[in-house]
Amino acid sequence: MMNFNICKVGGIFLLCIVIFTAFVLFSSKPTEEIIKDTANLPKGTLIRIFKQERVLELYVNGELINSFKIGLGSSPIGDKNQEGDRRTPTGKYYICTKNDKSRFTLFLGINYPNIKDAARGLQNGLINQQTFEEIKYANERKLQPPWKTPLGGEVGIHGGGNSSDWTWGCIALSDDDIRTLWRYAQLKTPVEIYD
Repeated sequence: MMNFNICKVGGIFLLCIVIFTAFVLFSSKPTEEIIKDTANLPKGTLIRIFKQERVLELYVNGELINSFKIGLGSSPIGDKNQEGDRRTPTGKYYICTKNDKSRFTLFLGINYPNIKDAARGLQNGLINQQTFEEIKYANERKLQPPWKTPLGGEVGIHGGGNSSDWTWGCIALSDDDIRTLWRYAQLKTPVEIYD
């Protein structure tokens, strides 16, 4: 049993080395440039969204570097409570998924529902204890929470236009603006949404 585990770990390590070597050999960039690109990923990124003002602010290392006009859910006043209410949530979230194949150009999924949203849903009888625990588990580990619950889900920041409040609860940017934001927003980037 012990020999099998050692072989398994050694095999995984060897596979990682082979994959990295293949990546470096077949990449069009020199190794130094690949490492440099990784080192230059933005750190300390924060996204703040102000619903009433229809503005998204992008901060890097505490400095405001850009602000973007946004569109919201088609029922923009108030906090999101359940699937289909067309409201944009309010609270503290993080980027839990990135989709570069979105029909809305690019999609940065946020972890709605968070633990606070789930507790409110449990108290109001929208979800049961098991669903609450699943949402809590995902949030505590900075993963994507269950999105197919009565609370709704699949809320995020995407392109498609910002000239009106037209989404089902997402934050919409112009296609150019979502491309800019995409470069800075990594998984686990904090997202604060205010009324």
